[in-house]
Amino acid sequence: MIIDCHGHYTTTPPGVGEYRDKQKAQVAKDPAFVGEKGKVIVSDDEIRDSIINNQLRLQQERGTDLTIFSPRASWMGHHIGNEYTSQYWTEHQNDLIRRVCDLFPENFAPVAQLPQSPGVDPGKSVAEIVRTVEEMGFIGINLNPDPSGGYWQDKSLADRSFYPIYEKMCEYDIPAMIHVSAACNDCFHTTGSHYLGADTTGFQQLMMSDVFKDFPDLKIIIPHGGGAVPYHWGRFRGMALDQGFDLAERVLNNIYFDTCVYHQRGIDLLLDIIPTKNILFASEMIGAVRGVDPETGHYFDDTKRYIDNNTVLSAEQKQAIFEGNARRVFSRLKA
Repeated sequence: MIIDCHGHYTTTPPGVGEYRDKQKAQVAKDPAFVGEKGKVIVSDDEIRDSIINNQLRLQQERGTDLTIFSPRASWMGHHIGNEYTSQYWTEHQNDLIRRVCDLFPENFAPVAQLPQSPGVDPGKSVAEIVRTVEEMGFIGINLNPDPSGGYWQDKSLADRSFYPIYEKMCEYDIPAMIHVSAACNDCFHTTGSHYLGADTTGFQQLMMSDVFKDFPDLKIIIPHGGGAVPYHWGRFRGMALDQGFDLAERVLNNIYFDTCVYHQRGIDLLLDIIPTKNILFASEMIGAVRGVDPETGHYFDDTKRYIDNNTVLSAEQKQAIFEGNARRVFSRLKA
């Protein structure tokens, strides 16, 4: 079985955007506006059309079986409005993901967005973890290390304010993918510098902390191939040794990297540097990069092809990347 651990609902029907636009208009007039949760008007048929003609079609064309699916990352928009804005929006987004997975239970498994907001205690997101895991059967969460949207005004992932989230993750045995949302700082391109910089920053914050000492069973996924981490593994090893610890011992029992790397040499480097047990197959298809590579004639985000074409890994190692590791990390994933 081929399990893609990184998919977002980037093809939502129009009613989703219409709800969000109304929210934005309300908080633009009054940043403290609370209002009500309201409704997102989307039919099951609209959801079916949005999935069948997009993610499901590409699953079938590219030979993958199951996508671990979460709300559109760039739309999480934790910097927009206030904590109530984020709470209502997050609940609607997670409800939509549950509906997708109910309509296509063989093809999608749900991961939750959290209702983070700048300056708000991260521990307030625990209630949504409880709701989505206990009541809705979600198997993981996305955790934003920068809810300010590119200004990095809040606490590090190493800060104890995140410990209630980590405690709940360990209690439920669910992983978190470290994933920022859109950048509202013009210095950063959202899917380029902001995403990849946040991947690297999240790794750095955790490796220099006591988080994994305090939570030895915590499972963290660094997406997009780990940002700069595999390419600069020697730099991180050197910094670790300067601080008196071994990098592999510090992080490789807890941190995993996905394969959202969109060229063969990049994937080959990732597979060479990072142990197989720490790599999960992923594509983030219909995401940041949607075009065809003119050098190969294939879509950049058709990442299964890169794993298949690697000549160093054994068949057993490839199967671990495609399925076995995902089942171990996402322990709540049904057989």
